[in-house]
Amino acid sequence: MKIRKTFVWALLAGLMAAAASAQTAPTVDELIAKNLEARGGKDKIKSVNTLRMSGKMTMGQGMEAPFTAEMARPNKMRRDFIIQGMTGTMAFDGEGGWSVMPFMGKKEPEPMAGDDLKELQDEADFDGPLVDYKEKGHQVELVGKEDLDGSPAYKLKVTKKNGEVEYHYLDADQYLEVKVEGKRRTQGHEVEGESMLGNYKEVGGLLFPFSIEARQKGAPGGMTLTIDKIEVNPDVPASRFDMPKAEKPAPPQP
Repeated sequence: MKIRKTFVWALLAGLMAAAASAQTAPTVDELIAKNLEARGGKDKIKSVNTLRMSGKMTMGQGMEAPFTAEMARPNKMRRDFIIQGMTGTMAFDGEGGWSVMPFMGKKEPEPMAGDDLKELQDEADFDGPLVDYKEKGHQVELVGKEDLDGSPAYKLKVTKKNGEVEYHYLDADQYLEVKVEGKRRTQGHEVEGESMLGNYKEVGGLLFPFSIEARQKGAPGGMTLTIDKIEVNPDVPASRFDMPKAEKPAPPQP
């Protein structure tokens, strides 16, 4: 009888602890609302129609590449970067993507397809997957709370409309995104990657990360984006995202 009573009391204590935890744990919508508020508020976020950011990409062996990225609503983006004195471009015009990679021998614009296009389309989501996630057809679940470099963070599982799964970590104090991880298919292979976001600064009443470290999960190295400048609502012509026509070769001289 003593053993049975001890078991019952232990079970009741566990149920009470679980109930207390459930009552204190925020809901997904509460967490996302706090994230949007921390960034500057949903109305302020929605008031931004164009963005331009510039800085440098640092890759393995100390290689640096200056870059400029531009975005426009609803889902347009363009990124230009300089490697070995040559300018490469990747862009999405809202429906399709294209690229120019002169350092890979591709000096004329070419349409993108497959995994590369899918990844570029994801990047072109102007507000990110958490904003209006239900309207976008995504699902978001609270997985729990984890320790990131000594600081607690809420872990959100984002299942996108296309079936892809990402995990977004929100700092438990400020509710800003500090990490994103997920799987991507690159050239037919599935790669698990993670991005660390930090050095948030205010621009035009909104907070943006000025440092993003992206790497393959569990692997050394990777790439770091260091942003020097962000412009809110700059003049970005719609033509910036259109694929330029390939230059016709000059006719042979008689």
